[in-house]
Amino acid sequence: MTPSTTQPALQRATDQTRPQTQPVASPAVRARTVAGRTTGASLQQALDSSATRKAQCTKSARILIVDDEELNVRVVRKYLADAGYSNFVTTSDSTEAIELIRSEKPDLVLLDIMMPEVSGVDILHVMSLDQKLQNIPVIVLTASNDGDVRHVCLELGVSDFLSKPVEPTDLLPRVRNMLLNKQYRDQLASHAEKLEEQVRIRTAELAASREEVVHCLARAGEYRDDDTGHHVVRVGKYVGVIARALGFASSRVELMELAAQLHDIGKIGIPDSILHKPGKLDPEQYDVIKSHCAVGRDIIAPLPSKEASMLRSHARLGASLLHVPSSPLLMLAARIAQTHHEWWDGTGYPLGLKGEDIPIEGRMTAVADVYDALSSKRPYKPAFPREKCFEILQEGRGTHFDPKVLDAFFHCADEIIQIQIDYMDR
Repeated sequence: MTPSTTQPALQRATDQTRPQTQPVASPAVRARTVAGRTTGASLQQALDSSATRKAQCTKSARILIVDDEELNVRVVRKYLADAGYSNFVTTSDSTEAIELIRSEKPDLVLLDIMMPEVSGVDILHVMSLDQKLQNIPVIVLTASNDGDVRHVCLELGVSDFLSKPVEPTDLLPRVRNMLLNKQYRDQLASHAEKLEEQVRIRTAELAASREEVVHCLARAGEYRDDDTGHHVVRVGKYVGVIARALGFASSRVELMELAAQLHDIGKIGIPDSILHKPGKLDPEQYDVIKSHCAVGRDIIAPLPSKEASMLRSHARLGASLLHVPSSPLLMLAARIAQTHHEWWDGTGYPLGLKGEDIPIEGRMTAVADVYDALSSKRPYKPAFPREKCFEILQEGRGTHFDPKVLDAFFHCADEIIQIQIDYMDR
């Protein structure tokens, strides 16, 4: 062997026998490694702790076991009891299952499918039709591999399947997960219910505030005129009575009753010299008004034509003040303010609308407003007896008033009279 070939071999042998040295990590690298391991361990501990807490929360859950084989019931119950569950309801009589579910309200049902008399599918079908039972999770325990049966069970709302004989390694995680899911859903439902209650309370507060504002605004319009006490309230109540008699929904009735109280809000824009003038028309002018309907003269203060025209403009002014597209209440009030002086025969003001072209809320308020004007004391007239008020309204049938609305008003005469008594002027 020559020196030239021996030297590389010796070098290789020396290299193989020499201890291999590892690169020394810097202190910073070692610190990061230790910190990473510590953080990972802490995270795992936190996850384990959280899972343990969640699992413990399910131990008190009520579990209903339904199986026609008593041995199967005992086996499943023992597996669950060994895992810490303690709240059980069990039966081997499937005919009792639905009644037990309704009375015991379990958090989870473990249900056999193949049972005599009442099968598991029958029980699932009844549960699916009952809103109170639909959301109870069900795990089916079955020895059958029939795909059609499984499909039917899934369609009826089954959450999971376990094959018999049941193994604890399959049973326990499924029960735990199902109960955790149920717990989470219950928490969401409870939270949603609390939110709904808060919304209901806030809505009621807003409705009360809105009603108070409407009352104040309505009274502002009334106090521009001579004191008419509870006129606006009575008119609103009358409209509500008529609306109910005509079959409107309660929510719509409430809206109409409130909106009608603003029917004369336009009086705010009428000069006092016009609004408070007690003067009467001369006989010729009086006859012209009376030829349409004598009621009109008593409602619209008998003034010279120019001043009467200015007074009539309160309908337009009221509609302008209340025209707020974002508010159904004020839009309804605007239509009432603008149309409650229209006549069924087309001779009213300010638009000269006729028949059903007049919004129904305007037609109802017309009857209510006229009746209250007739039955109340005003600067230009005493309060008329009830019989005379009804007689004058009847005279306006088909001319001033919609006959259908008038019939609804008379049909509820007892309620109308009671409102008069309850909201009598001071």
